[in-house]
Amino acid sequence: MDVNSLDRSILDQLPDAVIYAESSGTIALWNGAAEALFGYRATDALGQSLDLIIPEHLRKAHWHGFEKAVTSGVMRLQGRPTLTRAQHRSGRKLYVEISFALVRRPDGAVQGAVAVARDVTERTEQQRARSQSQSAPRSD
Repeated sequence: MDVNSLDRSILDQLPDAVIYAESSGTIALWNGAAEALFGYRATDALGQSLDLIIPEHLRKAHWHGFEKAVTSGVMRLQGRPTLTRAQHRSGRKLYVEISFALVRRPDGAVQGAVAVARDVTERTEQQRARSQSQSAPRSD
C-alpha cells in the first residue's frame, strides 16, 4: 500500500468527519465520516463551496472568519473544539463539535483549512431540554 492509499484509508476509517477546504472555500477533501454526518457522498461534496453544510443564517459570519484567517494566517479558534450548527443534505440542522486548523504550504503561506467534526446533536438537545426543565417555574 503506498502512502497516499494508506493516508486515504486512515482518513476514511476515522470516526470523525474530516473536511479540507482550499483558501477559496472549495471542498477538496471529504472523508467517509463526513459522508455519514452530512449526507453527501465525497463525489457530490468535492469541488463544492463549504456553503453546502453551513446553514444560511451563519454563512456571513463563517465567511468573515474564514477569509480573515486565510488572509492573516491566524485562526481565533485554531485547535479548540467549538459547538456550532451545520446542515445535513436533507436540510436537517445539526449541532456539531468542530475543531479547525490552517494548512500551510512549505513556504508558510496558508493554502486552506481543515476541520474535524462530530455530531453532538442528541447530547446538545438533551442538555438543553434538561436545562429548560430545571429553569421552568414550578406550580406547587
